[in-house]
Amino acid sequence: MMSKFMSLDEGMMVIEEAIKKARRIIQGQPETEFTVEEYLKFYECVYFMCAYRRTDEEPMKIYDRFKGSLEESIVSFVLPSLTQKNDASLLTELVVMWSNYKKMSTWLRELFEYLDEFFIPSYSKNLASLEETCINCFQQLVLEKLFCELCAAAISLINHERVGLHIDQNVLKNALLVFVEFDGYGRSNFCEKFEKAMLEECATYYSRLAQEWLLYDSCADYFQKVQWCINQERIRASCYFPSGAGEKLLKVVIDQLVEKRIANLIEKQQSENCGFATDYQEMLSKCAGMRLEEGTPASTPGEWLSSLMASSARIG
Repeated sequence: MMSKFMSLDEGMMVIEEAIKKARRIIQGQPETEFTVEEYLKFYECVYFMCAYRRTDEEPMKIYDRFKGSLEESIVSFVLPSLTQKNDASLLTELVVMWSNYKKMSTWLRELFEYLDEFFIPSYSKNLASLEETCINCFQQLVLEKLFCELCAAAISLINHERVGLHIDQNVLKNALLVFVEFDGYGRSNFCEKFEKAMLEECATYYSRLAQEWLLYDSCADYFQKVQWCINQERIRASCYFPSGAGEKLLKVVIDQLVEKRIANLIEKQQSENCGFATDYQEMLSKCAGMRLEEGTPASTPGEWLSSLMASSARIG
């Protein structure tokens, strides 16, 4: 039976034993399960050190050790596992590390539960709960520190898919869900920042394509490619992004391929066919302002582009 009046040093030795075992999870070792005896031993240790404390120093040291164990695990195991990785390998490792970290921190929170139930509420309103501490540590030391690299990796996979390369879609989905999960805690805006970077890259990508197509393709071929790209981006948007971001993505595509190219397309059509009809210019303007939602009273992008191509064929 553990003594209710153990010294601080004796108690901290038991706590270190619990931390060491829980840390095996994030090290990628086989699933760690605490036996009933171990669980009771570690829980009782924290309970006795808090309930029979002489001052607030003991539980505060336990709280600090809880937080310190999370930070040490991240610095010693999570960050090194992500370093020197990029694209799919980086995103895959992020998902694995976040999953393992959650398992480890869940065990530790259960063992240190007495802090949440009694010490933290009575000690200070400014003291974060154990769950908040777990989230904050990973957010600050991993996601905020490596966000640019993670964002670049996700955008790289999207661009690979755009040019026809095979990617593991689940890797991208799961990595983006990590951003969504953290934003759901109300302490970050990773999705908003990723969306901004993704839309900027999308605009750059399609601006470059538009210039190449205008230089080398006929108007009919240009519109066929526009229609194909819009369809592909609609599928991509529904696969990876929430509805709001998906609509913005399609807006950027149409803006770069149609709205900003109307004058170039009219000029190109005139050079291809001197019998250019007025309704061609009118449909270009409609295409530039078309709605993105499918099934609306306004025509879909595919219908507008089909109309444009049909008009082009009649003129020729």
